[in-house]
Amino acid sequence: MKIGVLGVGSIGKTLALKLPKAGHEVEVANSRGPEYIDETTLVTGAKPVTAEQAVEGKDVIILSIPLNRVPEIKPLLAKVPQDVTVIDTSNYYPSRDNKIAAIDDGQVESLWVSEQLGRPIAKAWNAIGYISFEKSGKPAGSPDRIAIPIAADREQDRKIAMQLVNDTGFDAFYAGSLADSWRQQPGSPVYCTDLSLQEIEELIDTAERERLPKRRDLAVAAVVERLNGKPEALNNEFLVGLNRILYM
Repeated sequence: MKIGVLGVGSIGKTLALKLPKAGHEVEVANSRGPEYIDETTLVTGAKPVTAEQAVEGKDVIILSIPLNRVPEIKPLLAKVPQDVTVIDTSNYYPSRDNKIAAIDDGQVESLWVSEQLGRPIAKAWNAIGYISFEKSGKPAGSPDRIAIPIAADREQDRKIAMQLVNDTGFDAFYAGSLADSWRQQPGSPVYCTDLSLQEIEELIDTAERERLPKRRDLAVAAVVERLNGKPEALNNEFLVGLNRILYM
C-alpha cells in the first residue's frame, strides 16, 4: 500500500522503519520540512516529503502527532478522498495538550479527532508504549506476541488497520467502534500493558470509563517523580509495570 505518515516522533519514526520492511511504499513528513527528517528514520526505505505530498495519492494516511495539533491538519486532508483510510495514533494528556473541554467532559478521544477532521478515522498504535513498539514486535504466530487494540467504524478501515498492525509485528485486536474506543484510552487495562490477544479479550470489558482520567494522571505523576529521582530507571520494565499496577 501507499502510506503517508504525518509526524516522526517515537511512534511515527517506528512506523516509518517497520512498514517499508513489510513491503509498503512509505512517505513521511514533519512540521518543519523533509530536510529536517533524520536519516535514521529513512534507513528502511521511507521517503522524506512535505506534508502536502504525504497525503497525496495515498491508500492510507497515519497521523502520529500530538492530539492538540489535530485541528491544524484539517485543511491538509480537505482534498483527500473519503475512501482513504486515516489512522490516528494520538492520546489525550492534558499536561501536554492543554485542556480540551469536550474530552474533559467525557467525549471519546477518537470521536473528537473524527469531529475535528470531518471524516471517518481508525484508531491504532495508541495503546502501545513507544519502547515496546520499537523493540517488542515479533513474527505472526509467535506464542508470546503482544497485541494492539484497534477501533474503527468502517469495515475497510478495520481491515486495513488490523493488517498494518500485524505488519508492524503485533497481533491486532478489534476493540469495536470509535464510540467504544474509550476502552483503549490512557488509564484502561489494555493501555500500554503489553497484553496478548487472549489477555486483551479477557480484560477490555473491565475498563471503567469514569476512572480513566484519574488513573492516567496518577501514571503521569509517577513518571514525573521517577524522572526527578532516578531518570535512568525510567525503562520499559518500569513503564509497563506501572501501567499494570495502576490500570489493571
